[in-house]
Amino acid sequence: MKSLRNSMRRPTHPGAILREDILPALKMTQTELAQLIGVSRLSISELLREKRALSPEMAVRIATLLRTSPESWLRMQEAVSLWEVRQDAEKLAAIKPLSKSRLDLVP
Repeated sequence: MKSLRNSMRRPTHPGAILREDILPALKMTQTELAQLIGVSRLSISELLREKRALSPEMAVRIATLLRTSPESWLRMQEAVSLWEVRQDAEKLAAIKPLSKSRLDLVP
């Protein structure tokens, strides 16, 4: 299925969603968010500044607080992480896909 999103543009980091949309709408500070979900303020700060990836545990904590699904938060992070890996084409250039006949041997 083809995505409607421009593949050249970096996907939105889940920290940006929290920083730009969620926290302002809730009139919530980073410190308050950290306290409510039981993590350090530094952890939240790094997530909001997009210096830290969203972990599965953090996704569950945020989803529980906001009554959303952790899967939706993890899908956002997965999109960012995959996009970042694909930006370094040289790192992956040496990997050649196996032939279809070779893959047909896999049960």
